[in-house]
Amino acid sequence: MKARNVLRVARWETTRSAGDIDRETAVAFVVVLLALAAIVPALVTMGPTPGEGIYRVGVTEDSQYADVVASDPQLVAVDPGADADVVVTDTTITYDDTAKGRAALSTLRSATVGYNDFLMRQEPDQNAAFPVVVSLTYRPQSIDVTGTQTGDDATDDDDDLDGSEGGAGAGTGGDDGQQAGGDGGGDGVAGGDDIPATGGGLSGLLGQAQSGTPSSISPPFPLQSLVFAFAFLLPLNIVIQAYGSSVLAERINRRGEPMLVAPISRGDIVAGKTLPYLLGALALISAIAAATGASALAVLAVAPLAALFLAATFFGAMLARSYKELTFVTVTVSVALTAYAFVPAVFAEVHPIAAISPLTVVVDSITGDGVTAGQFVLSTVPPGLAAFVLFGLGTGVYREEDMFTQLPIPSKLLDALAAPLTTRWRAGLWTALFLPFVFVAELFAVAVLFVAPVSISIPLLLGTVAVIEEVAKSIHVFAGFERGQYDRTFRNALVVGAASGVGFFLAEKLLLVTQLVGLPELDVAQAAFSPELLGASPGLLLVAPLALHVVTAAVSAVGAARSRLAYLGTLALAIVLHVAYNLAVVVVSLG
Repeated sequence: MKARNVLRVARWETTRSAGDIDRETAVAFVVVLLALAAIVPALVTMGPTPGEGIYRVGVTEDSQYADVVASDPQLVAVDPGADADVVVTDTTITYDDTAKGRAALSTLRSATVGYNDFLMRQEPDQNAAFPVVVSLTYRPQSIDVTGTQTGDDATDDDDDLDGSEGGAGAGTGGDDGQQAGGDGGGDGVAGGDDIPATGGGLSGLLGQAQSGTPSSISPPFPLQSLVFAFAFLLPLNIVIQAYGSSVLAERINRRGEPMLVAPISRGDIVAGKTLPYLLGALALISAIAAATGASALAVLAVAPLAALFLAATFFGAMLARSYKELTFVTVTVSVALTAYAFVPAVFAEVHPIAAISPLTVVVDSITGDGVTAGQFVLSTVPPGLAAFVLFGLGTGVYREEDMFTQLPIPSKLLDALAAPLTTRWRAGLWTALFLPFVFVAELFAVAVLFVAPVSISIPLLLGTVAVIEEVAKSIHVFAGFERGQYDRTFRNALVVGAASGVGFFLAEKLLLVTQLVGLPELDVAQAAFSPELLGASPGLLLVAPLALHVVTAAVSAVGAARSRLAYLGTLALAIVLHVAYNLAVVVVSLG
């Protein structure tokens, strides 16, 4: 790859793409960016407000509870004679004896406590207004999926918070029974008027150490962290639309034909076409990082994810036959990769499983929690390697016989998988290169299943792992036989299958990076990545998985050498053998 050629193609791509954008599209793009610029600060300032206006409270304008209702976004004031969940009069508060009515009363009580705190904050003597102030810091914990706690988490450190009802008296109400706000209890939190977290700003939104009256302290809410994480994904979904359209336009309009006959390699062409979009995505991400207070480390963490978005879009655009199919591809890419990055980041503040997502690095950068080298590697290397492989597969079909034909997507996919298999041993090399996809898929499976009981999560995970790994070891082998790269003989099938199994076994050792971030503390992670035969010799620990991968890959290769139907049958058999092995190993290792 020559830098001069890459830069020349990048400059050509930039000027050509800019000339293709009409005025309406440019205006729409600017409007979207301005909307994002307005939405993100608003979310940072206000945070999410679930259930806005969900409860109807019958209250008059001159009632002492009118301001209480107005202070909580979940409450909406209506005429006392209207259909309401709670009705407030001068002497009593009545409510529907239903689940919603009781929830509305509880929300009104919490709003009353919060409003009383707001009134007390207006007092000149704050020490008299709030004689009890609590500082609360959340301590890290290790959660077992069986429901037990270990280490310091089992200690009862929150007993001092139980006496919060003596803190701030109620400013409204005074009757017993059903009247809200009479005890000034600390079991509720009002809308946005509570005493802010220490330092204010982002630290309060992200649920870090808090300080204030007992009633104003609430546990961390993971969705608040995702507000920032999602903001980093939005530019990627915009950029891949333009990138995919550019690639497909070259194929449909045959504008890419002059590039193919130019004295320049396909790798230089692809790199040059991608560079402007990658730099554009990084520029948008950097602007968001600056707006949210994230460090340069956050940008570095999202960069491989941005490359993976572009790589998947490029590969899909090389397979699509029309803009309609390209829309399906880009939506699929966006949903799948957003889910991979988004779902683990839900647990950014509560569990180490979040370390598999680059967005967790973003959240930790904003909160100042810090990121270890192992966590950074685990969150960035798999998507980076997956992007490299996808660009390699797409470059393999960046040729006239594939670019300007209208073959179905499955046929072009087989072409892309078969193109690099020039020798039998290359099957093992490409199996190893598929490891990032295996790693990403298995990490995502762990993130989805770790919250389920062990009796459910481990069997499901073992089946999922077997399917992912057997498909990764055999799909390109099947493509090689289908496209005539390998002769359909039994010996060839055994050799290619063995090469694929060995390649997977060697690359699988890279999964030991999970040891750096404590994922083996989870039973599902141990089952997926590091099951061990207790009491087995080191030799058996080495030979057993090698034999498994070689045997199952050879079984599916034998079917691939015969026909498509035979491949599906032998693939199913290989999956069954893999599941049986995993069940035996996990039952022994987990006791």
